[in-house]
Amino acid sequence: MDTPKVFESEYRFCLILWAHEPVKSSDLVHLCQEQLGWKPTTTYTVIKRLSQRGVLKNEHTIVSSLVSKDEVQAAEIDELVEKKFEGSLPAFIAAFARHKTLSEKEIEAVQQMIDRYREGGQ
Repeated sequence: MDTPKVFESEYRFCLILWAHEPVKSSDLVHLCQEQLGWKPTTTYTVIKRLSQRGVLKNEHTIVSSLVSKDEVQAAEIDELVEKKFEGSLPAFIAAFARHKTLSEKEIEAVQQMIDRYREGGQ
């Protein structure tokens, strides 16, 4: 199953949801007022829209996610690599590395990921 698209303002909403789930919709409205400056109607509209797209569920006023933060982030990266780098992960990594200085610790972490991938792990 493909991960549903989550747009930027929806992602900020999802960050709040992921941090508090499962959460009562009324509590989510309050959190969105505090953290995003949203009106209650905006929050309820986003809950409905994300529910329809399969991102979350709202059962008996309890809201919980159906997709994880990792899944949404991975889908965004996949889309970025496909759109901007013609699907080439090495081109994406090269562009990233040219504009960001990596610490030795970060380089080691990336190398460990590559090693695990070579060994058949994730």
